[in-house]
Amino acid sequence: MNFTRWSARLPGTQRRAAARTEHAVAAERRGEGAGSVPAARAEQLTDEGPPVPALDELPVREVLDGVPALVALVHGTHHRLAYVNDAYATAFGIRPLGEPARDALPELDALGLLPLLDQVLRSGKPRTVKSRKAPDGRSYTFTCTPVAEGDGGVLVFATDVTDHAEAAERLRASERRQRETAVTLQRSLLPQELEQPDDLRIAATYQPGGTEAAVGGDWYDVITLGGGRTALVIGDVMGRGVRAAAVMGQLRTAVRAYARLDLPPHEILQLLDGLATEIDANQIATCVYAIHDPNEGRLVYASAGHLPILVRDESGRVLRADEPTGPPLGTGGWMHASGSVPLSPGSTAVLYTDGLVERRDEDLDEGIASLERALAGATGTPQVVCDRLVRSAGVTADHDDDVAVLVLQHPARTGPDGELFRNAALELLGGVEAAPRARAFASGVLTSWRFPADLHDQGVLAASELVANSLQHGTPPMRLRLRRTDRRLIVEVTDGDDHLPRRRRAEPGDESGRGIAIVATIATNWGSRRTPGGGKAVWCEFALPRT
Repeated sequence: MNFTRWSARLPGTQRRAAARTEHAVAAERRGEGAGSVPAARAEQLTDEGPPVPALDELPVREVLDGVPALVALVHGTHHRLAYVNDAYATAFGIRPLGEPARDALPELDALGLLPLLDQVLRSGKPRTVKSRKAPDGRSYTFTCTPVAEGDGGVLVFATDVTDHAEAAERLRASERRQRETAVTLQRSLLPQELEQPDDLRIAATYQPGGTEAAVGGDWYDVITLGGGRTALVIGDVMGRGVRAAAVMGQLRTAVRAYARLDLPPHEILQLLDGLATEIDANQIATCVYAIHDPNEGRLVYASAGHLPILVRDESGRVLRADEPTGPPLGTGGWMHASGSVPLSPGSTAVLYTDGLVERRDEDLDEGIASLERALAGATGTPQVVCDRLVRSAGVTADHDDDVAVLVLQHPARTGPDGELFRNAALELLGGVEAAPRARAFASGVLTSWRFPADLHDQGVLAASELVANSLQHGTPPMRLRLRRTDRRLIVEVTDGDDHLPRRRRAEPGDESGRGIAIVATIATNWGSRRTPGGGKAVWCEFALPRT
């Protein structure tokens, strides 16, 4: 192969040749002969010795042979091998000249570069493929440059980037380990098994962001408060990585602790707001805390900068619970407020984080509207609804943000199932005669519900003690409520005084102070809370025998 002829087609050669031609023409116009040299220039050349040869005068083969990079030259539509330099032969062995690249350069075929040679030859434009691992175990960046001569050719130039590729792989492996650590921490802090209240059916899902995204701080929880009430919470800590997951874990633990105080939702958020500032003043989090009471048929909630709860009623109409909403947790100085949304039997509610509805190319309200449409047509169990909402939002394994979804249904119970969920209530009017009336009412109701004798007697005793306690320490209006589910009997008494009772040890000579102690002894669980309109509710539960 005539490399002098090929060298004239190498990149930059024609440009430099044209520049020299223009310089010669300009010198001739100034009256300088082809062989004449200005005196100053001649003197300078004489002092410095023989002139340095121009680039075109250097032997191309010697230059390419001395290049540490791998160089190969092919020509024609079959890419017949014309030349490989010493570095190429050292890396892959001596190659037979004149053979097609598929036979002469099998390493290029293994790397999938032969179609690239066709593209370069057709388009006349160079192409580069970065960091391909060759059969010799090293990584190269290949640049294929067209050489126009006859049938045309391609100059293959490969640079060893093994060190860079290994460093990049080590970095990726480190990032994968960090992400796996964060995901493991995140999942360990989320509830391993959701509590299933008597009156609700609940399912949840959590999906971390794709492999290129650090895990975030999304969380959810379901907390049984007692007395048939259930707390539901979902939140999102801003930021990503282990730090966000750790803050999330602290907030979730705090929510469970505060929930035991049985405070209204806005007071729970008020406590969380102060705690979030103490945990990390630079971290903020959004959160929704909601309480469901089956006796009221509503979901009472408070929101700290979180996305609105969506509720689909029995007819399929979707309601967006927008108000009230306060700033995120950790900002401080804001008085949160509680709101409510209907959750009647047959309704489905959805709590979610922004990863489900937020897209870079779409307004957030559009994402929520799309979720509303998906919820309107999503039927089935809570887990089925949950999966359908995630699919409808286009969430895949490589999604760029964490997604948490909590779906709860208040089933409409009919037939034999409805017989297991019953309510009865009595307004406590009058004075001391209210106590025997309450006992008679409780006895009649529990008899009609066909409870076993021992459970009947315990329920009547608990109702009597709670009513007596309310008559002695409370104020009107007073009310006795009995409720049964498929798992428990609940006895609750409300009155207008907001002083919460506490269990204490009564001395032998005391004439009072034993009612709550008796209830705590015979009942499976008991508690008290302040009611929103003022006053309090004292309740106890009895676990029903499994049939």
